[in-house]
Amino acid sequence: MGIEIERKFLVTSDAWRAAAHEIVPMAQGYLNDLAMVEGGAQKASVRVRIEGDSAYLNLKSRERGHTRQEFNYAVPVDEARALLALCVGGLIDKRRHYVRHQGHLWEVDEFLGENAGLVVAEIELQHADEAFALPAWAGKQVTDSLRYYNLALASYPYSQWADDERAANDLAVSDTP
Repeated sequence: MGIEIERKFLVTSDAWRAAAHEIVPMAQGYLNDLAMVEGGAQKASVRVRIEGDSAYLNLKSRERGHTRQEFNYAVPVDEARALLALCVGGLIDKRRHYVRHQGHLWEVDEFLGENAGLVVAEIELQHADEAFALPAWAGKQVTDSLRYYNLALASYPYSQWADDERAANDLAVSDTP
């Protein structure tokens, strides 16, 4: 069984761009929606993702927070395209930038399409209590904020958020790792 331990942060500036050593375009969608997962009818999200020249079917358990079960399976790209056509909600279009910072690999997701304007950074950890250095461009932690999960963004994209929704949500999250 795979376990994912990650923290997610809003990005406050473009300072990370100079340190990005790889950029991978990604398109992804979900075969189930947020209501089914959050309502308990399903215990995992089911995602199809094309990243660069590869494609994957991914399942993540529904727990909120930094630790969840995760299963990732390679699939042929042409089959992933067919599966994307079956997805519910909107598709997520983003560029993932890989940035090394003080011994850790950060993934900075720059969203496009209906989620354009949103940039978040994630760090995957080996242990839930693992120490890491927060880059100057990483702002508020949104790990526990459902709104920033890709599954939620597929159902309710960033472009549809009202200014007060963005501000209220940002105030509800922690500043610390």
